[in-house]
Amino acid sequence: MTTERYNPRVAEPRWQAFWAEHKSFEASADPAKSKYYVLEMFPYPSGRIHMGHVRNYTMGDVIARFRRACGYNVLHPMGWDAFGMPAENAAIERGVHPKDWTYDNIATMKKQLKSMGLAFDWTREIATCDPSYYGHEQEMFIDFMKAGLVERKVSLVNWDPVDQTVLANEQVIDGRGWRSGALVEKRELAQWFLKITSYSNELLKALDGLDKWPDKVRLMQQNWIGRSEGLRFSFALEDANGKALDERLTVFTTRHDTIFGASFCAISADHDLAKRLAERDPKLAEFRREVAALGTSEETIERAEKRGVPLGLFARHPFLPEAKLPLYAANFVLMGYGEGAIFGCPAHDQRDLDFARKYGLPVLPVVAPKGTDPKTFEIGTEAYLDKEGSDTVLINSQFLDGLSVPQAKEEVASRMEKWGSASGA
Repeated sequence: MTTERYNPRVAEPRWQAFWAEHKSFEASADPAKSKYYVLEMFPYPSGRIHMGHVRNYTMGDVIARFRRACGYNVLHPMGWDAFGMPAENAAIERGVHPKDWTYDNIATMKKQLKSMGLAFDWTREIATCDPSYYGHEQEMFIDFMKAGLVERKVSLVNWDPVDQTVLANEQVIDGRGWRSGALVEKRELAQWFLKITSYSNELLKALDGLDKWPDKVRLMQQNWIGRSEGLRFSFALEDANGKALDERLTVFTTRHDTIFGASFCAISADHDLAKRLAERDPKLAEFRREVAALGTSEETIERAEKRGVPLGLFARHPFLPEAKLPLYAANFVLMGYGEGAIFGCPAHDQRDLDFARKYGLPVLPVVAPKGTDPKTFEIGTEAYLDKEGSDTVLINSQFLDGLSVPQAKEEVASRMEKWGSASGA
């Protein structure tokens, strides 16, 4: 038995010519075979492939070939993520038309990928910048609009000042745009939104049926859907002299059981109240500019030092008539979550605790393991993050003392709903 060393310069042209002649990877209707669809992420047509491309498309190629060898009718297409500002900016830099620059790059990268002998069905090739593709997207958009599933509103986005485009949170790395490296800014833009949240319950329920998905991927999807169950209620506001204001501060919380541990309230730097106050407060205006430079990436915000600016206003505690909670604009409160406002319970939230330690605010534990002496239970540098259903009870909380976390939530919600100041969400 003899062996022959693999020589790609000889073997690849021969086999690739054979595959092309016999249309080996082209999918066609075949009722006798089971269908199998293989799709990798479409590449951005930068004009050159790199080892990341090689790794990604080799994995897809292996799956496609294996399934075909198992008798499946495999569809393995290729396309180009070619629509957007990066292509236009690159074309402007080179003094060429974006269409010419994009399609020249596609031709170059297609030749490079073909040289690898990947099992793509090139008859199914698409480019997202081509009218034959995005025309279908436009039709779908119109259908969604007719069905009442589209709305236009102003929202905060990550803005890359160099590429002049919006970035997803995943495209912001250490506060910078993944492609340009520019410091990302937060901006308000009017945008179109698809009402995906209208189907959040169905989407979450459907995840339970994906038993072959890795647990970490399902958890990522749950976090992406972002459903939170909690209570929305309002604080009465007053100024430093105790004069009541005409407006109230509405917050959303998933931990209303910890209301007796509240030591401050905080709003996003993009909250309407912060914007109004910043018009006559230079320090607050500067703080808002600094926060805007962080972008909207939760990871970046989470790593940033917890900072805030006192607004000179106070929230009246709903159950403690004498307690007044100082109100801050804070860099860790997200306008896109809930009402863009929170009450801070430092003993049971790490961000709140870091903030309270920095500004010398009280830290009162209100949830502890059963049998704990409330007089000796203290919080150090880490918040006590109990888990619902665990062996914990409420302490230092008047009428909630001794209740479990779920019981305390129900009691707080019930009392607030009777007052007409709260609603479940």
